[in-house]
Amino acid sequence: MLNLLGRASLHLARAASSVGQAALLRAAAAGSRAAQPVGSRSSGVSGAFSCRHGAAAVGVASVAGVLLPRTPLFGGAHSDCQGKGRDQRQRLSEESTKKETSQSNENGWPVSHGPLRIFAGNAHVALAQEICSGLQVELSKATVDRFACGEVNVVINESVRDCDVFVIQPTCSSGLGPQENLMELLVMLDAINRGAANRITAVIPSFGYARQNAKEQSRQPITAKLVTDLLQVAGADRVLTIELHSPQIQGFASYPIDNMYALPLLVREIKAIMKAKGITSKDIVVVSPDVGGTKRAAAFAKKLDAPLAIFSRQRRRPTGPKEVDLVGDVDGKMCIIVDGICDSAQTVVVAANSLKAKGASAVIGAVVHGILTDPACERIMKSEMEVLLCTDTVPLDGKVAMCPKIKIIHIAPVLAAAIKNIHTSKSLSILFDDEAPEETTAHV
Repeated sequence: MLNLLGRASLHLARAASSVGQAALLRAAAAGSRAAQPVGSRSSGVSGAFSCRHGAAAVGVASVAGVLLPRTPLFGGAHSDCQGKGRDQRQRLSEESTKKETSQSNENGWPVSHGPLRIFAGNAHVALAQEICSGLQVELSKATVDRFACGEVNVVINESVRDCDVFVIQPTCSSGLGPQENLMELLVMLDAINRGAANRITAVIPSFGYARQNAKEQSRQPITAKLVTDLLQVAGADRVLTIELHSPQIQGFASYPIDNMYALPLLVREIKAIMKAKGITSKDIVVVSPDVGGTKRAAAFAKKLDAPLAIFSRQRRRPTGPKEVDLVGDVDGKMCIIVDGICDSAQTVVVAANSLKAKGASAVIGAVVHGILTDPACERIMKSEMEVLLCTDTVPLDGKVAMCPKIKIIHIAPVLAAAIKNIHTSKSLSILFDDEAPEETTAHV
């Protein structure tokens, strides 16, 4: 009899799908044996077992003559708890969605990374203010100055907890120099990171230290990799920049680097000049001042549907000077010299003078980053260029006063549109179209 009861208990335990339910059956069987004398125990074990579509329900009517409650092991109170849990999670999810919707309605944009905050260092405050004006937001308050010993002192004067923060600071040679501008940016990122910001984006219109992006010879640094590492250590979650010196720099970082292009802005300005002069694409030639800039110039020529000419510099004799060769026909054409960086302006000036000597009707320069270190402005004024188009990724107000040939192309609309799309988790690919954004239409 005892063996029969044991086998019945074991059979019921195997039918259960969890250890706890099997233990319940064993406890029930053991209790029935202890409750009655041996002579009065029943020789039969009756029960009910059903299994339908993987959902088992076990009801024991009698174990050794003792009636047990018919309780489904996979239903009842346990199922009720699960149902209540699902209802509670659904209710919390709906409340969270309503809260997020109400938060987005307060400022007009859907919020996924917290409220928008825009800060600026001392490198290019005018650009930051222009971006904020386009977005119709206030520039957030921060104190960025120096201790008596010269160290950078940063104080963030408003809360950034759980905010989506953008820090605008080109690491260029303007102001106090690239070292000071870079250090200001790093200290600001660290301060905002320690303020528990949700996400931090470093907006670097002119990405400094990008020229050394590979080892040209032994014992040379790769400063582009160094700067990307420093930005991450300081707390940057992503970087927004304009026309990296080399697009491969994006591969140095394990975080996103959004490399925007200024070519649409320059193309639009060239089209306006062409319309004013009454000329067509057949009357112009796009020129690359060196072989390294051929890809950029080719993209520019494609947008204007114009031919391409390239300058090649090579030293034919080991001890001789570099000689400049021009590949392409420029006679009687308006030439547009396209370059990424204009630092000393020697490259574009030599190219402009050579083009004019080869019969070009007019020469216009179009560069993205107008660094223009002395004596660049003096060289441009003495050159054959009619005008030099430069974006304001670095401050140029003082340069324009020294060189009236410089015409500033404002980059703020591109950066404002990019910040808006990043903040609202939208794609940036629409900003790579031929038509550059003139102004932002959605406001905070």
